[in-house]
Amino acid sequence: MGQVTENYSVKQKIIQGTAKRVGSKKGGPLRLQRSLSSLEAWGFGLSGLLLWLGPAPAAHSALGAAALYVWLPGAIVGILLNLQVRRLGIHWPNIVGGTPNYAARLLKKYPLLASYGALGYWLGWVSVPPMNAIILSDLIKASLQPLGFPYPENFLKIVFTALPYIVAFSGTRALGILHLCFVVPAIGFLLAFCLQGTGWLAFSPVSPGFFPTSWPEFNFVEWAKWFFLAVYAVYGCETASSFVADSRRPRNTLNTLSFAAWLIVPVYVLGSWVLMRLATGSNLGENTFLNLVNASLPFWGKSASLLVTFLLAAGAWLSSATAVSNSPRVLYQLGLDGYLSPVFTAVSGRGVFGPALILGFAFSLICLVWGDVSHIVMVTGTGYLSGMIAIHLGLWLNGRHRHVLWPRFSLAFLSVEVVVLVVGGLAWGWQYLLLGLFLPVFIFAVNFAIKRSSFSWFKLQKWTDFYQVRSYGKIEDFVLVQVGILLFLLCSAVAIGWFIRGQIYNISWQVSIDLFVLLMMTIAFLGVAIACWTSLPQVMSIAEAQQASEHLFKIAIDAILVLDENGLICQANPAAEVLFKRPVNRLVGRLVGDFLPDLPALPGEWPSRSEQTLDESIQGLSIEVTISDRSHQLGCEYVAIFRDISERKQAEIDLRSALDRQEELTETALAQAEQLANMLTELQQTQTQLIQTEKMSSLGQLVAGVAHEINNPVNFIYGNLDYVSNYSHDLLHLIRLYQKYYTNPNAEINSCLEDIDLEFMIEDLPKIISSMKIGAERICQIVRTLRNFSRVDESAMKLVDLHEGIDSTLIILQSRIKAKADFPGIQVIKEYGNLPEVECYASQLNQVFMNVLNNAIDALKEKSDFYRTGYIPDNSDNNFTLTPALMPTIWIQTELINENWVQISIKDNGTGISDGAKARLFDPFFTTKPVGHGTGLGLSISYQIVAQKHGGVLRCISQLGEGSEFQIEIPISQKGI
Repeated sequence: MGQVTENYSVKQKIIQGTAKRVGSKKGGPLRLQRSLSSLEAWGFGLSGLLLWLGPAPAAHSALGAAALYVWLPGAIVGILLNLQVRRLGIHWPNIVGGTPNYAARLLKKYPLLASYGALGYWLGWVSVPPMNAIILSDLIKASLQPLGFPYPENFLKIVFTALPYIVAFSGTRALGILHLCFVVPAIGFLLAFCLQGTGWLAFSPVSPGFFPTSWPEFNFVEWAKWFFLAVYAVYGCETASSFVADSRRPRNTLNTLSFAAWLIVPVYVLGSWVLMRLATGSNLGENTFLNLVNASLPFWGKSASLLVTFLLAAGAWLSSATAVSNSPRVLYQLGLDGYLSPVFTAVSGRGVFGPALILGFAFSLICLVWGDVSHIVMVTGTGYLSGMIAIHLGLWLNGRHRHVLWPRFSLAFLSVEVVVLVVGGLAWGWQYLLLGLFLPVFIFAVNFAIKRSSFSWFKLQKWTDFYQVRSYGKIEDFVLVQVGILLFLLCSAVAIGWFIRGQIYNISWQVSIDLFVLLMMTIAFLGVAIACWTSLPQVMSIAEAQQASEHLFKIAIDAILVLDENGLICQANPAAEVLFKRPVNRLVGRLVGDFLPDLPALPGEWPSRSEQTLDESIQGLSIEVTISDRSHQLGCEYVAIFRDISERKQAEIDLRSALDRQEELTETALAQAEQLANMLTELQQTQTQLIQTEKMSSLGQLVAGVAHEINNPVNFIYGNLDYVSNYSHDLLHLIRLYQKYYTNPNAEINSCLEDIDLEFMIEDLPKIISSMKIGAERICQIVRTLRNFSRVDESAMKLVDLHEGIDSTLIILQSRIKAKADFPGIQVIKEYGNLPEVECYASQLNQVFMNVLNNAIDALKEKSDFYRTGYIPDNSDNNFTLTPALMPTIWIQTELINENWVQISIKDNGTGISDGAKARLFDPFFTTKPVGHGTGLGLSISYQIVAQKHGGVLRCISQLGEGSEFQIEIPISQKGI
């Protein structure tokens, strides 16, 4: 039993998973499954004919023969409506709810009118269960009164109203099967009443005659008044359209509409004719039971009471069952189309429309509280007639479409129905007409409140989760519950029968048999209601699980064999035909060992999972075999699953080979990646060097060009200074001679001598010429320095005086070294040793000196800024002095290390360098300067020039806060490098 429960749970999960996949999206509505059979859909479609039993006797009692004026045109409209709805169903096979929702589609340009008509139709049907509950209660009351039984009338009305909803909450199929059991005999007896009565009137010698002796006059107001109610019945034969979307065979369900259309004439016309001619008693009134019994006595005799009781009971129960089935579908489709709140689209996998059923049941209880069938019919009939007006209006407005058959007829019917709504409604009472017209608006208000409410059960997601999580009918001990229910029903039936036996012993057989029919119908619905909430969900779950397992068995990709204890094949799925290359009929009855020679003969001795090779006659395929056993009353059987793994085996071989190749390729790729990384590093270094070299080359060319341009005029000036000195000396000597021999010059000369201050000029002119000569010599020296720094004409290695390169670099950097208003200047202390000329690339080595000295100057300026901002008040001027110990200083020292190497040391007392920065000091693009103040290339280029170009060493010795020292060591000659 435990294994059965476990298997059931697995299958239930499969079924629930299928239901989830039907939904359009997460949290969205579940689409209805096509679960109804053709017979079940036909049963719902034919129950509308039983609606004639309600208004026909009342109309006959009020109008007499004139009632035919109501039923004849009503039958014509009903027939055409059924045929038209059938065409709409063909056009929209997936629309749930049928006629009112077709009307909503036809009137989609007028959404308020479309939803108003559909809700009016819904109100007409949702009022059917309370009306039938009142009718059934009255019938039982009439049967029990002769027995003197106490009669709980209100309690029974509530029970009779609730029973169809209770069954509906268990799923559509349960209600459909129950409906089908009674609708066939009910329709059969109804047709028998109509056809047998018509035949008796036509051919019986004791018949009062087929035609009446006189016809009453036509009264339009009375006609409109009763046509208002007749619409409720004669238009109600199109209910099969509500179930097209969840029918397994939609076309067969739509054919019900054609069949019901041709039954309208024998039921509504001939049945009314029989009532007109045979229900002639003066004391019958509007009593449905008495009118039908009186009319059927001539041809049914003593069975009339029994058959009429069955007809009325069946008509009440079946129309209620139809009402609770099609009315929720109307709200469901309105929710899908956006006319109502999405919560009404909530539906379970078994077709339970929870929110729609709850709203319908609430409205049914409201109608039940009213308690008057005639008033309920008048009020809700207004809404139903509004729904019919909407369908005919939509047909007329869409007359050009192929799915509309008779648009002009629809316009005519629309006109008549509008007149009937006004005239007939006012004839019944203007207050009922207004109330009926207001009810759809009330439903709009309820829907608005549901949309605005934050209550979780008013949200679609809550119902979706509820239906997906809920396990229908999951009872631990299924057999115990079934037996308990059966014993309860049997004992209750015996006890009730024994109790009322004595009470009905003295009454007539006819009364007891009528009561029996009523009790039978009521107990049938009650029993099904109990079963729906106890045993029936288990039965349905087992059936669904069986269908799911059979479906999985058939569609499984793997071959599945069911074996007996001896290894005999009992069942095989289609995939087994492909694997074993034999049809199923040639597999069943054979031993599985014929195909698997390496396995033991008995399945019980097989390992739970193994890899085997099929018989060579089946190409020796490699397969994976999985086996499990299951016990039942007849013994033990085994389920073996065979999976062809030949491709997988080959794939494993190919994969292993591919992995080997991949390892080889990986090693090759790693080697190439390493080579590419080295090449990339060299490329980056070369690129940075090229950039810096290009910059220095441009700077050298600029410096050389400036030096050249300055050199020519300076040489011109410097070369003529000697002549100017000689000429000025001669002129001054000449002036002295004039003064000696011409002691008395005229007044004009004396005045000029005073103006030019001849004595001062004689004294200052030699000094000026001497100063000019010194300046020209200085300019020439600077030009030589610039040319020496640029070394434009020296691209190859040459013997160079390193001191000249250092001095040239210092002259270039003189503007950064000298004092300024906010900077005290840098003192440069040179300690040159006795160095020989060194073989090197002069311009590149000058670049190294430039980079190192620039970094030293930056460090000293940074430290100077720190002291300045730290020691100078904000209100002081920018002039300040530092102690000698704090004075920014650069020491340049050169020395001969040995006969082959020289060392240049450049030291500063700046900020120093941290250990972390020193580790990356010579990396390309590494810099400790702020963004925009350094490229991080200077020291990297310098390192490459010293180490790679000259085979030397560049090192940094520094501590944070104590300055830095860069030591450059290069060989004197490059021949030994």
